[in-house]
Amino acid sequence: MAFVGLSVTAGVLVSAMVAPVVAVAGVATETGIHLFETMPEALTVDALAQTTDIYAKNHDGEPVLLASVYEQNRKNVGWDDISPFVKDALTATEDPRFYTHGGVDIPSALRAAIGNASSGKVDSGASTITMQYVKNILMQRAEAIRDKDERTAAYKEATKTSMDRKLREMRLAIGLEKALPKDQILLGYLNIAHFGGTVYGIEAAAEYYFGVTAAELTLAQAAALVATVNAPNDFRIDDPDNIGDNKFRRDNDVLAAMLEEKRITRAQHDEAVATPIEPNITPPSTGCRTANPLGAGFFCDYVQRVIENENVLPDAADPSYSSFKRGGYDIYTTLDLDLQASAVAAVDAYVPKATEVLDIGSSLVTVEPGTGRILAMAQNKDFNADQDETSAENTAVNYSTDSDYGGSNGFQAGSTYKVFTLAEWLKNGHSLNDVVNGDSRALTLSSFKDSCQGSGSGTYSPKNDSGQKQGNISVRAATAGSVNGAYFSMAQKLDQCEIRKTAEAFGVKRADGKPLTSYVSDVLGTNEVSPVRMAAAFAGIANEGVYCAPIAIDRIVGPDGTEVPVPGSSCSEAVSPEVAAAMTSALQSVVRNGTGSASNPDDGVPVFGKTGTTDSEKDTWFVGSTTRLATAVWVGNVTGDVSLRRSKVGGVQADQLRHRVWKQYMTAANTVYRGEGFPEASPRPVRD
Repeated sequence: MAFVGLSVTAGVLVSAMVAPVVAVAGVATETGIHLFETMPEALTVDALAQTTDIYAKNHDGEPVLLASVYEQNRKNVGWDDISPFVKDALTATEDPRFYTHGGVDIPSALRAAIGNASSGKVDSGASTITMQYVKNILMQRAEAIRDKDERTAAYKEATKTSMDRKLREMRLAIGLEKALPKDQILLGYLNIAHFGGTVYGIEAAAEYYFGVTAAELTLAQAAALVATVNAPNDFRIDDPDNIGDNKFRRDNDVLAAMLEEKRITRAQHDEAVATPIEPNITPPSTGCRTANPLGAGFFCDYVQRVIENENVLPDAADPSYSSFKRGGYDIYTTLDLDLQASAVAAVDAYVPKATEVLDIGSSLVTVEPGTGRILAMAQNKDFNADQDETSAENTAVNYSTDSDYGGSNGFQAGSTYKVFTLAEWLKNGHSLNDVVNGDSRALTLSSFKDSCQGSGSGTYSPKNDSGQKQGNISVRAATAGSVNGAYFSMAQKLDQCEIRKTAEAFGVKRADGKPLTSYVSDVLGTNEVSPVRMAAAFAGIANEGVYCAPIAIDRIVGPDGTEVPVPGSSCSEAVSPEVAAAMTSALQSVVRNGTGSASNPDDGVPVFGKTGTTDSEKDTWFVGSTTRLATAVWVGNVTGDVSLRRSKVGGVQADQLRHRVWKQYMTAANTVYRGEGFPEASPRPVRD
């Protein structure tokens, strides 16, 4: 019966408050009561938009925050995590009878009705904290609608000045008071309230405006924040022009109300009034640029693109509504911060962010054989997605990845791509000890089989890198010396289409999304590919021929603690273990006494690898692996075609930078992930 009486009273009061406006439409008191009584009473408190956090792992396997992303900077806290000054300031100022009314404050509503009658307008709504909480819930609910038109309409409905909106808020406030205790309502309001800009909730407000937690707020600070709740952007104190207005409201409204309501003493009041407002603006870490100090901005961006491109979270790529930025997820990535630090140190040691010699770029990516987990991803630039602030030293383009995952169209792989001809050679029953013609010569294109796109016509005259006549040479020696002529002799006995398919079996794709080609020249790596794909391919060789697709996310946990399914690595046999063993045997020769000897850590850990240099030495590579870690290093031209062999950077011949980076990094990495011996190769791999 008490609730019915309050319902009728509230309906009458609302009609009185809005009577000057609705009288012209003939809306009577009975209409207000009828509308009130027919409105729904129940209101569920929805999950709020929260910050999503992205983590890497330290050497102990513990999560370390890389970056946070959000649309609303909010951190939900508990009752004991908020200073009592905040609670007293809010209730004294906004709703002195909060703990005694039932959701609608009858005396305040009566005063509002009289005021509206005098002014002829709906100037006052006598909103209690519970009613304001209801309004905020409805606004948040509207903002969470994924359809843009529906979202706009719902937000307009939640914020319009009208009799039915005020009736709805009263009705729902009364229902909320029946369902929840007072402290829970007050806590809910403090966690949902807007404090200006993208700052929501008292914890984020305390951290942003004063650099403290909500529990640490002083009386003067708490009062300054409560002073903003009615007009957040007008009184936010990160704008110096607002500080005077905020102090006036703090002193004359908030602190005065606290004194009048006996929430503070006269001495506390006077001390707080005498305290100047001195913001300590502490911007939250937001977006992937905040991962730059760890050198992980590009990896962070890659993780976000994986989530968007592979629909890991609903609507993650929607520019107007992103569950990724609103959902409060904890995203645990594969990044190993020990390896990442070593990668960044190695790149920084040898490859500058910018040089006058060339538009230089560099990338280092490590993939774990057997799992596909990306453990390190570094490059010689700082990550910056703001196009208005880009310079030679920063970029939004991730050189390590494909276009859809970072904006890069990749780089010609050079002779690192020869490993796929080697694999096909061995798959067809040939041996590392077979002898082939290693000379440079004019090649008749029709002599090369291509079951995919047909043989070409005319001639092709590639050169050996050394320019010397090699004569007959074993495949092992040709691999160690990266002899082009020998590899074309091998390719003449194979199917170019099958070489391409073998590359694809190792996960290689063009970075621009187009299909790999199988031209004769592709034996030398003319397809543009990304370092992450080459690292994953070499990880497949190290994993006894089983390729595992690269992954960047280990797990995602929702705000309610539930696990979100994430894309796992798919593993498949690219070549047999016998073929892989023969490949690793030949590729170890590259590092021991071949073109990759400058990359050799020479620390007792078995390693194989392959060098790659493109025409005019525009791009240089070294890709190699132990049984534990496969790492690709690219150094080259971002734009232009300056010869690295004919240039010096930091006193070092630029085509040697890849070796310096790889050696320093893997020497450090091998102390953490010490590899073992590779399986011994059979004298002659069996035909598949």
